[in-house]
This record gives sequence, structure tokens and C-alpha cells, in this order.
Amino acid sequence: MQLLFERALLPSGIARNIAVSVAADGTIDRVSADAPPDGCIPVRGLALPGMPNLHSHAFQRAIAGTAEIAAGADNSFWSWRDVMYRFVERLQPEDVAAIAAFLYVEMLEAGYTSVAEFHYLHHLTDGGPYLDPATLSHAVRDGARQAGIRQLLLPCLYQRSGFDAAATRPEQRRFALQTDAFLRLFETLRCQSEPLQTAGVALHSLRAVPPAAIADVVAAAPAPIPVHVHVSEQRREVDECRRRFGRRPIELLFDSARIDARWCLVHATHAAPTELEAIVQAGAVVGLCPTTEGNLGDGRFPLDEFAASGGRFGIGSDSHVSVDPREELRTAEYALRVWRERRALASSASRPHCGSFLYAAAAAGGAQALSLGRGELAAGEPADIVVLDTDRAEFAGVPAEALLDAYIFAPRPGALRDVLVGGAWTVRDGRHPRRDAIAQSYRRCLARLRSAEPGAGQP
Repeated sequence: MQLLFERALLPSGIARNIAVSVAADGTIDRVSADAPPDGCIPVRGLALPGMPNLHSHAFQRAIAGTAEIAAGADNSFWSWRDVMYRFVERLQPEDVAAIAAFLYVEMLEAGYTSVAEFHYLHHLTDGGPYLDPATLSHAVRDGARQAGIRQLLLPCLYQRSGFDAAATRPEQRRFALQTDAFLRLFETLRCQSEPLQTAGVALHSLRAVPPAAIADVVAAAPAPIPVHVHVSEQRREVDECRRRFGRRPIELLFDSARIDARWCLVHATHAAPTELEAIVQAGAVVGLCPTTEGNLGDGRFPLDEFAASGGRFGIGSDSHVSVDPREELRTAEYALRVWRERRALASSASRPHCGSFLYAAAAAGGAQALSLGRGELAAGEPADIVVLDTDRAEFAGVPAEALLDAYIFAPRPGALRDVLVGGAWTVRDGRHPRRDAIAQSYRRCLARLRSAEPGAGQP
């Protein structure tokens, strides 16, 4: 397939008349600038590399917006977590698949073309194992297949409820796995990989996985398998780690394993300057989830300083209070502006436009975290492309070099028109072709789950 884009975001910036040749295996075969139209399918608008979503807990989409209630002085991440635990108790495999499929349709329509699914839900509701231990992993994979999104499935190791605990709490019973069982699950999923479905490993956090288990998993996971971990999201987590080990969580992680470019450190909100420098030197990616971090009151990440020192980052929608890469990027920048009392802080000498810098850097960091290449429109990269309709009146008068600034910081509803994943169109004219059917399954799922809530139907 030969596509001729009116404009495209290339590593050198936004260029006109860009021909992209898509190979039969769903990768980009060739990119040509100032190409003639002969033999190409013309595509108006601005083509961008698809945005990877490097951190997702799919089932949490079903509770987004349901925990915005003042609940006393200790209303925090930890009280929100209790709401999530109560919801998890009712989920069945068909629910997990239905929620994931609908979420992934939303992601595609918003411009995410790939997702790292950080999946820690493993067992029956009573904590016992399914006959097939991969049952719930298969469910989130089924959701990805229904939607047509590229998915890195990250089965998650979860072994204890805190730094001083020996085991999980009763409400965490569906998450817990011994290391050998976890490695068998990962190997099953890796062997069942397909072109759009691959597998890596997730370590829930330093509080939930002992250092010895981290070392065992990393030793058993062959390079370049991606490794993702929550780290230093909450101040309480940092304080508890220091009391137990005399080290901060990121320091403890670096003591426990060789951190390199295959690692994604999710959040890293409360990283110390020395820890951030260690991440930069290791070439690892920091996975920022600004709307979730803001929603949960996690804190703020010094993205401007981290990026200026060469730090690599990507974005994820995490708890899915927002499913929009623009909002993640905008929230990250606005948090800096409020903090520093200045503007356009996430930028560089080579990319002075804040929107272009944020988009290109997050696409590159996300691609690294999902082991998808460089996150660019270039030969050898996945043919994961989104197209903005810049013919819309809302873009009138916007210079080409500012189109991404306008897209991110002054959102144009409906601007995203088409989405290509692995060389196949998954969204046309802003709409997924299976949206109605998948939405109907999601509605039935939520109705069933709400009816099963304790006290449902009681006066």
C-alpha cells in the first residue's frame, strides 16, 4: 500500500508530500519526501506516528469517575484503592474482555495505536486458580483483538501487601502469584504471541515484590523482553521503603537488578535528583500518567529538568479517568507551568514548539517501552499512523509548524480522522467500525456488575 500524506511529522519536523510505503507485514517499507502522486493513495491532513499508551489497567475504566466523593481527611490514593478492590471482587473473564475491548476502541479513536497492559488480575474471585492460569490474561488479549489495537501484555507479579508484610491482604487475593507460577504464565503468553499481541513482564512495585523475587524474574526474562514496574508514586511508599531498607524505592530497584533501556519505571513521581540521573544514565523510560497522577493526588514530576538532562519518557492513561493522549501531554506541561510560573517548559532547542516536542518525545519513549522501535515515521517502524483532519475550520490560520501545538493545547474536537495499526485502518472518519457492537457488550457488562453490588436493588 502506497500512501501520500499531505503533511507528516518526521524526525526533522513537519514536511509536505510524504509518501509512505506499507509492507505486507504491517511495517513501513519506505518514506519519501516531496514525492510525486503517481501510484499513491492521497491522504489529506497531518500524519503522525501513533502514540503508544505505555501504562493501562483496563478494568479500571469501568470505575473511572465513580470515586470522586469527599471521604474524610485521608481521601487519597489509598482510599481510592479500596474502591478499586471492591470492584475487582465481582469481575468475571467475560467482564474483563468486554471492558478491555471498549476501552481499546476509545484509545484508538483518541489516537493511541498500542497499549502496554499492566495486568495483575489472575485468579478466581475466591483467590483460587483458574483451571487455565492464563484465563484473565486471555480475556484482555481478546479485548485487544476485538478492537484491533497493538498490545504488549504485561502479566504482573504481586506477592505482598507492603514492605513489612509477608503476604497479600484478603482483598488482594486475586493478584498474588509465586515467582515460579508467574514465570510459567509469562512463558505461556510469550509463546502465544501474535504480530499485534506480544508479552513482557511487570513487577507491581517495590512494596509488593521483594528484591529477591525481582532479581529472579529479571534473570529469567530474556533480553530484550520489556520490564515495567510502578515506583515512587506516593510519598508514603518512599517513606516506608526508607524505614524498611534504608533506601529509597528507585535506589532499591537499582540495587536489585541491572536497569537498562528495556525498563519502564511507571510514575517515578517522588524520585530524588540522584535517582533521576541514574534513570537517565541507564537509558530507561519513565512512564508518566499525568491525568491519573493528578486525579489521585500523587504529586508532580519534574519533566522539564528530566527531559533537559536527556531523560526518556512516555505517557499512559493508567486508571483511564482520561483516554486522550492530548490531555496527558497537556496536563504534564500545565503542571510544570503552575509549579514554575513559566510557559512552554517541555521543549528543546531542536523542537521549540512545545506540542511537537511533547508528542515526538512521548511517541519515542512509548515505543521504546513497548519494544516497538523509535516511534517515528521511518523505514522499519510499525505502520501505526494517525491522521489529523487539518482541513477543519478550527485549524484555519494555524501555521504548519504550530499544528501540534493547536491540537494539544487548544483541542479541536473531532480533529483525529483516521488511524492505521499494523498497516490496517482501524478508525475511519473518527469512528471505529465495531464501536456499536462493542459498546453494547460493555453496557450489558456494566449493568450486570452494578446489579451485583452489595445492596443493589434494596430500598
